[in-house]
Amino acid sequence: MTPVSDLPALRVRELRKTYDNGVLALKGVDLEVAAGDFYALLGPNGAGKSTLIGIVSSLVNMSAGSVEVFGVDIQRERSAAMRLIGLVPQEVNFNMFEKPLDICVNYAGFYGVPRAQALQRAEAVLKDALLWDKADKMSRTLSGGMKRRLMIARAMMTQPRLLILDEPTAGVDIEIRRGMWKTLKEINAAGTTIILTTHYLEEAESLCRNLAIIDHGSIVERGSMKSLLAKLDVEGFLFDIEDDLPLVLPVIEGATLQASDARTLELDMPRAMDLNRVFAAFDAAGIRVQSMRNKSNRLEELFVRLTAREAAP
Repeated sequence: MTPVSDLPALRVRELRKTYDNGVLALKGVDLEVAAGDFYALLGPNGAGKSTLIGIVSSLVNMSAGSVEVFGVDIQRERSAAMRLIGLVPQEVNFNMFEKPLDICVNYAGFYGVPRAQALQRAEAVLKDALLWDKADKMSRTLSGGMKRRLMIARAMMTQPRLLILDEPTAGVDIEIRRGMWKTLKEINAAGTTIILTTHYLEEAESLCRNLAIIDHGSIVERGSMKSLLAKLDVEGFLFDIEDDLPLVLPVIEGATLQASDARTLELDMPRAMDLNRVFAAFDAAGIRVQSMRNKSNRLEELFVRLTAREAAP
């Protein structure tokens, strides 16, 4: 028998899903997520992410294939598998007229956690989510970011070994989003495996160690974040210029330079190119750079390339 510590958190084999209207949502998906990983599942709208998550969390029936959570088959041992999973859906789905403490305690009760134990856990998870001072307030009074954190706290009430997050920071501002990143990193560091779907690709690049990209119901790329990003050979930069740009921009061999407005330049260049060549060309043309930043993150570039390739005839 395989030791529990050696089992993957999630193993998906030849997973297929065909809906009653004939739509083939998943086309034999294979996926494996190691225990303790922070894993990104990415893809455009309609790619199959939600269907895959729905099947893993037992909300959608599969047409064929198998899914195991820490070695527990979700079809043969559904209850046991569900006790290992915490799900944070994209939409806020708790009673706005309940208090956070009651929401957490009642959720744990659905899974058979005794009330006294649930109260202790609720205090711990609400403190971790920085919501303990709101424990007895009506949930409808919470801010958007607080509601998102409450959903994560609720999911942690069953002490899941696998936490699935479907667009957990959708619609919140960057400051709140980064605060939630800190919370998720702490949960992962404590031993919980996390699977994240997100449209904020910088979020995935910041948090996740491994990823899979799904498109048209199939996995089109998978691997470590580091190895996949290493495949990119182009970097993009934006330069803010102190004065108006000259009428004729300098030509930089091997790179593409264009103006996005009167005081901003866009540059695409090979990753191996020395930026000193760029600044030398700017100096020769009398262009004074005030600041520079990445035009887009590298994961976004990889994502666009792969999904565009799959969409091509």
